[in-house]
Amino acid sequence: MSRYLENLNEEIKQYFKILSPEFPEWLLEYIDTPEMQRINGISLNCGTDYSKMFNIKYWYSNLDHSVGVALIIWHFTKDKKQTLAGLFHDIATPVFKHCIDFMNGDSEHQESTEERTEQILKESKEIKKLLDRDNIKLEEVSDYHIYPVADNDAPKLSADRFEYTFSSGLVLKRVWELDSIKEIYNNVSVLKNEEGIEELGFNSWEICEKYIHIISKLWPEWISDKDRTVMQFLADIVKSMNVKGYLSIDDLYNLSEQEVINKILTCEDEYIRENFIKFQNATDTYGSDTPVKDKYCTSVKGKRRYIIPLTKYNDSICRIDKISKNAMNDIEEYLKIKHCRYIGFNFEFKPYEYEMKNI
Repeated sequence: MSRYLENLNEEIKQYFKILSPEFPEWLLEYIDTPEMQRINGISLNCGTDYSKMFNIKYWYSNLDHSVGVALIIWHFTKDKKQTLAGLFHDIATPVFKHCIDFMNGDSEHQESTEERTEQILKESKEIKKLLDRDNIKLEEVSDYHIYPVADNDAPKLSADRFEYTFSSGLVLKRVWELDSIKEIYNNVSVLKNEEGIEELGFNSWEICEKYIHIISKLWPEWISDKDRTVMQFLADIVKSMNVKGYLSIDDLYNLSEQEVINKILTCEDEYIRENFIKFQNATDTYGSDTPVKDKYCTSVKGKRRYIIPLTKYNDSICRIDKISKNAMNDIEEYLKIKHCRYIGFNFEFKPYEYEMKNI
């Protein structure tokens, strides 16, 4: 067994067995490459692991997420190219994940950091060697958007969206146990959507309705005041570190989160260092309809993540919100959630605002 699999905690091992009862051994060599191992030091939870306001159950890395996506794709397609595209889809993820999208002014779409994927794959000798051995072209695995089972436009159900709702529901906010995940997952198959394109969907509308009801308890976490405050604060800290020359943009794609945190905690700038410690110790945020002076204050929107899956119903296939009033209500209640315009921490911090630079 690979070191990666050996080091997983028992719940993740059992979770992966649900996604794919037999782990595809051919995938392990790709997982063990340096580029994939780097994202084992990046959390799926976008920096919330480092805040006392969240009760993260255990470490779940971006590599774990990527492996989970690959296992879902493999389970439903048995296609190596699609599976590898899923495995590689977050290979360019920077530290603190979507916080860097916040730093780039892309808090609503969270896609600004995806452009390095092909570059990283091209520059990896190990991955290129494995692809050549398996007679797979780089362009066949460098963009998972071309495979609809792997990824598609929200609010459709894809392997990526399926995985992070499962794992976040275990780790970020406990909304289910493994037996519920197994019941839901085993009810899914590849269907054809309204456009005649393959999409993951449910065989039973009752199970689909149950799935929506459970994950609708999770969705608000991703746009909550505390979540957006944490992500924007980390974005501002990273930007300030870059402005002052303590951290390069390339560092975000080469270092682990712990290595970056160590840089923050040991940097010469007392203002950055002390405010990061205040962040680590903060236990709440505030919300306001007007700007707040003398405190860390930001105004930022989040990405509304939700799913409206396909389901079989009688002799047809349709979206769950068309046949289930309960599911429709769960979705609408989420979409109606409103938040304070201004949010922040109860300590003063203003990020450095000079031009971003590479060093």
